[in-house]
Amino acid sequence: MVQHNLIQGAYTALVTPMTAAGAVDWAGLEQLVAYQLAQGIDGILACGTTGESPTLTPDEHDRVIERVVQQAGGTAHVMAGVGTNNTATAVHRAQHARDAGADSGLVVDCYYNGPSSSELRTAYYGEIIRAVPELPLMAYVIPGRTGCALAAEDVAILATESGTLAGVKEATGDLERMAYTRSITGDGFSIMSGDDPLTLAMMDRDDIRAQGVISVMSNLFPGAVAQMVAYAHAGELELAWMLEKQLAPVFGLVGITVDTDRNLPHGGTATVRDKYRNPLPVKTMMAGLGLPVGPCRAPLGRMQRRGVQQAREALQQIQAEAPALLQSIASFFGVDIDKRLNDDAVWTALGVEQA
Repeated sequence: MVQHNLIQGAYTALVTPMTAAGAVDWAGLEQLVAYQLAQGIDGILACGTTGESPTLTPDEHDRVIERVVQQAGGTAHVMAGVGTNNTATAVHRAQHARDAGADSGLVVDCYYNGPSSSELRTAYYGEIIRAVPELPLMAYVIPGRTGCALAAEDVAILATESGTLAGVKEATGDLERMAYTRSITGDGFSIMSGDDPLTLAMMDRDDIRAQGVISVMSNLFPGAVAQMVAYAHAGELELAWMLEKQLAPVFGLVGITVDTDRNLPHGGTATVRDKYRNPLPVKTMMAGLGLPVGPCRAPLGRMQRRGVQQAREALQQIQAEAPALLQSIASFFGVDIDKRLNDDAVWTALGVEQA
C-alpha cells in the first residue's frame, strides 16, 4: 500500500526547452530545474504534456526524467509523465520512471483513441498498476485534450482496489465532479488542480479539499505559486487569494485565442478562431523574459502577434501591480525585466503577422 497524501503542494508541469533547431536543450533544462529548486517548489513534473511529451523520442523522454531526478536529488518530489495512447508504451514508461528513481508517475487519459471509462480502468490504468505496483500513480483527467475521461467512480475503484492510484489531477473544470470524487475516495486521496485559475477554489471548497496544484504558470512563478498553496494549507486564505489576484493575469493565459481573417482561394474572406494551446503561451512568455526555453516542437509553432501581445500585456500588468513576482526571474537569470518587456523587437520576433 502506498503512502496516501504523498502528492500535495505546488508542482510545476515543467516545459522541455528546445534549441532553435528543435533538439532538446539539455543545458537549458538544467537551468530551469535549478530555478524551480531555488524557488522552493514542492514537486516537478517531468515529461508531462506541458513538456511536449507526445513529440519527444523515447530516448529523449527517458533522459529528461533521468536528469530531473538526478538534479532534484530528493529536494523536491519528481513526478514522471508516463501516460500516452498506447498501454504497452505507458507500462514501459512507468517501469523506466520507477527504475530512474522518480517518486511518482502521472498517467494522462488515452488521447485520440478515446476508450470508455471501463476500458481506461481495466486495459490502461489497471495494466500500468499491475506492472509497477510500487510506483504511486496519479490519474490525469483532461477531456478537452484527450476526448475521453476516467469516471470518478472508476477513480475510486482503482484507488481502493490497488492502493497505487494515489490521486487525480483534475482538469475537467467540473467542481461538482471533484466534490463527488472526494465523497467517494475520502481524505486519504490526493486531488490536485490541473487548472491554475481553479486551484484556490478547489482548495477552499470544503467538499473538495484539494491538496494543491500541478501548475503551468509556476514555470514562471514557482515561488509565488508555492507560497499561495502553502498559505491555503495553513488556512491563511486572505493571503492566498491576494497572491492569486496578483497572478491572475497569467493564470488565464494557459491558452490564448485569436480571431483572424483568412483569404479564401476563390475570393472573399472568412474569420477563423485560432486557439493556441499549452505550452505555447507559457513558452512564449518565458522566451520573452529571457529564459532558456526556445520554441515548441512542430506542429506547435508561433502565435500570431496579437496573441503574443496578450501575453506581453499580462506580464506588463504584473510588473506594474506586483513587480516583486518577476524579481525572482531577474535575479536568477540576470535579466532586466523592464527592458525586455518594453523591447518591441523581442516580442515581435516571437510571433507571426498572420497564420
